[in-house]
Amino acid sequence: MIATEQKFIDEDRIVSVLGSVGLSDSVKVRDILQKARKLGGISDPEIATLMNVEDEDLLEEMFAAARYVKHEIYGNRLVIFAPLYISNYCRNECTYCAFRVGNKALKRRALNAEELANEVRVLIREGHKRLLMVAGESYTDKDGFDYILKSIDTIYATKEGPGEIRRVNVNLAPLPVEQFRQLKERGIGTFQLFQETYHRQTYDQVHVSGMKRNYDWRVTAFDRAMQAGIDDVGTGLLFGLYDWKFEVLALMQHMHHLEAEFGVGPHTISVPRIEPAFGSDLATRPPHAVSDADFLKLVAILRLAVPYTGLIMSTRESAAVRRATFALGVSQISAGSRTNPGGYAELGEEGDSQQFQLGDHRPTDEVIRDVAALGYIPSFCTACYRLGRTGRDFMDLAKPGLIKGHCSPNAMSSFLEYLRDYASPETKAIGEALIEKELRSMTPVQTKLSNRLMDRVKAGERDACV
Repeated sequence: MIATEQKFIDEDRIVSVLGSVGLSDSVKVRDILQKARKLGGISDPEIATLMNVEDEDLLEEMFAAARYVKHEIYGNRLVIFAPLYISNYCRNECTYCAFRVGNKALKRRALNAEELANEVRVLIREGHKRLLMVAGESYTDKDGFDYILKSIDTIYATKEGPGEIRRVNVNLAPLPVEQFRQLKERGIGTFQLFQETYHRQTYDQVHVSGMKRNYDWRVTAFDRAMQAGIDDVGTGLLFGLYDWKFEVLALMQHMHHLEAEFGVGPHTISVPRIEPAFGSDLATRPPHAVSDADFLKLVAILRLAVPYTGLIMSTRESAAVRRATFALGVSQISAGSRTNPGGYAELGEEGDSQQFQLGDHRPTDEVIRDVAALGYIPSFCTACYRLGRTGRDFMDLAKPGLIKGHCSPNAMSSFLEYLRDYASPETKAIGEALIEKELRSMTPVQTKLSNRLMDRVKAGERDACV
C-alpha cells in the first residue's frame, strides 16, 4: 500500500536550489541549452538557472532551443481534444474555483444520460475524437461513483454519422485503488489530476474544506492509479497561486518520484493560469500572477526539462498566447471548449454555471483553420491508447525517436478524415494545401506510409492508423 503521507516533495530542497543560483551567466546558460538540445532533459539546478534568464538575447536562445526540441520530438503536429463537463457539483471549498461548494449563486447541474449523449453528438459533429471528461468533485446521490462509470459508457456508446469518440480521458477527484481499477476496466485513456499548488501552506489556505483539503491524499493519487494499472497519467498546476519557479521544481520532484517508483512519469503536463471565475475574488486577483513573458519562459523551460512529456494548453489563454506557445513546446490543445455542463448542446449564457472564464472563444473549425494556417498538422489520432503504446511502452518508442514513425502518418490520416467529414470549405482548402506541403518534407518512408493511410481514408475507411 502507498502511505497516505508523502515524502517526495521537499520544500527545503526547492528553496535551497532556487537560492543557489544568481544572475544567469551567459556561458553557463548556453552550456545548459546545448545539453537540452541532446533531448535528455536538464537537472533541477539547471532549470533554476534558466528561470533567472532575463537578457533578451539569451531568452531568444532559450526559445530557439525549445523550438528545436519541440520539432525534433513532435514535428509539426498538435493533438486536438475537447473538455466535456458532466457535472459542476462539488463538495470542496476551493477559493479560486466557481464550482466551490459555498458558491450558492452557481447554477448546479449533473447531466443525465440523454443530456450527456446530446453533448457528445455535438462534439462528434465538430470533428472531435478525443474528450477529457470533467466532473466536479462530488457525484450524484443516487449513483455515487457509478455515475462516472456510466457516463464513460454513454460517451463510448454514442455515435453520430461516421463519427464516434475514440478515447475518453478523465479529470476526476483522487480515488482509492479499487476505483482506479474500475476506471481502467472502462477503457479510459489518461487519468488527469491537478495538484493546483505544491506549496503546502498555500494549499491549506486556498482549500478551506472538503476532501481536497488533504494535500497528501491528492499528491499520492498517481501512485494509487499506477498501482491499479493505469500507466498514463496527466498532471498540472494552477499557476498564480504561488511562485511559479517553486511550482515547477516541485513538479519535477513529483515526476522524479513516479519515475523512481513506477518507471515512468506523467504522460502530460497542463499549464493553466488562474482566470476569473464566477463568485471567486481570488481568481480575479491571483496572489502570484504569472506575466505573459514569464508564462512563455515557463513553457519553454518545461519543454527543455521534460522533452518527451506532452504539454497541454487550454482555452483559458487567448488565441494570441496559445499561438505563441505552440513552437515553444505545447503539443496538445483544446478547441471549441465549454466549461459548464450542457454547454455544447445548449449554447447561451453560461457565466453562472461555468468553472472559469475562457480566453479563446473560437469554434473548433476556426481553431483548426488557424492551427493549419500556422503550419501545424491538427492530429485527432488516438491509436497509441488502443494499441497499448502507453506508459513505459510509449517512452521506449519516444526516447529513441521511433514514435514519430507512427505519430506523423497517423496525424496526417486523422487530419484528412476531419477535412473530409467536418471541415468548412475554407478550412478544407487550407488543410489540403498543408498536407501536400507536409508530404514534401517527410522522409520517403513516412511519405509512403502517410499516403497509404490517407488512401484508406479517401476510400471511406475511418480511423486508419498504425
